[in-house]
Amino acid sequence: MKKISLAFAVIFAMIAEMNAQTWQMPEEIEPIAAPFEMPQLQRLVFPDRTVYINKAGAKEGKLSTAAIQKAIDKLAQKGGGTVVVPRGKWLTGRIVLKSNICLRIDEGGELHFSGDLKDYQPAVLTRDEGIDLYSLGAMIYANGAENIGLVGKGKLVAPSYDCEISKMVTKGVDEEIGKMPQEQRIFDGVQNGGEIFLPLFFGPIYCKNIIVEGLTFEKSIFWNIAPTYCENIIIRGITVNSHGRGRTDGIDIDSSVNALIEYTTLDCGDDCFTLKSGRGKDGMDKKRPTENVVIRHCLVKRGVGGIAIGSETAAMIRNVYATDLTMQNAKMPLYFKTRRPRGGGGENFWLENVRINNSERAAIFFDMLGSPTYVGKMAERHPTPAVNELTPVFRNIVLKDVTIDACPMLIKATGLPESPIEGLVLDNVKAPNMLMKLQDVGTIEIK
Repeated sequence: MKKISLAFAVIFAMIAEMNAQTWQMPEEIEPIAAPFEMPQLQRLVFPDRTVYINKAGAKEGKLSTAAIQKAIDKLAQKGGGTVVVPRGKWLTGRIVLKSNICLRIDEGGELHFSGDLKDYQPAVLTRDEGIDLYSLGAMIYANGAENIGLVGKGKLVAPSYDCEISKMVTKGVDEEIGKMPQEQRIFDGVQNGGEIFLPLFFGPIYCKNIIVEGLTFEKSIFWNIAPTYCENIIIRGITVNSHGRGRTDGIDIDSSVNALIEYTTLDCGDDCFTLKSGRGKDGMDKKRPTENVVIRHCLVKRGVGGIAIGSETAAMIRNVYATDLTMQNAKMPLYFKTRRPRGGGGENFWLENVRINNSERAAIFFDMLGSPTYVGKMAERHPTPAVNELTPVFRNIVLKDVTIDACPMLIKATGLPESPIEGLVLDNVKAPNMLMKLQDVGTIEIK
């Protein structure tokens, strides 16, 4: 039996490789077309100043955080420019980008990040699973910056999974933390019981005009690229290799507006293209939705959700257009999720020209109830609670020209009796198994 199973696995892999469409990324950003008004995002141009980190004091084999940060800070004081990581392996702790700074990692260059707590202190403002707090932030971080870049043909390499900061994580974020005054939510390894929350790989917050291009993100220990409260984001031509490591989302657009993601390949240990907007009352009070997101010409190799909406949806997620995608082995290729206490939800999604090679569970998966493990009795359908400000919605979702090669079920959709899924349209959706299991779905149109 094992030999037969292995043979089928090899066959599926071969079919996926044959069916995977590849797209050649053009140098210039092509016009953005979407079924909603979307700004035409332009490539950033940085001042013509360049500093190589080895000329600023960085040395291979030695922790060079101070030298790299000094080069960034000095260049920012002059009005900006490009800080270059040349060929070689360079070790650093947290790096903070400033306005008008582009960090470029050249081909053959590898920026390796420390796993030691001291290299990510003091705590900085960040968001962890939808809750704003102070902790390690991100390995490459920015707060309130404008015009920042992270580009090149090199690699960013995360610390080992058994590093100090990984061992210090004792629990996840919960709603109780969201009830604390924000200035008291400090998790720096000393306060609040010595707990920390893992750093994102690249995590700008409250930033405007961002480009991430060309790089490879290797073996992250948490989410890879996660702009939060940001505006005008371009992510193109990047590769994420984090499969086998849990909680390693590929790209999370969180309470941010105007994002273009293209020519990107994700191989993740968790969700791949992920859209969020805060959690519960903490997220609702911020009133920062995720809006105007275009995802095109991209490949999902492996992951939990291929395109995942939620589950942190407090401020709403709306106006999302995805086209020309190949998903090889996502567990739930099109995954819409939220919970009764999360609030918000999502609307106005248009996904088309999608090829799904293999789906472990339903190819189209909606889950608004969640699990009793995490939300207790709110995961029970009855008794039906009254609609309140934390009741989420999913509505106006078009799936067009979707081809699925293998799936155990086409759709499993679980809405809420007090808030059914509304306005789901399937237009030319083809699969060898068209089984649908629908619960609390108000309207569905099949063309």
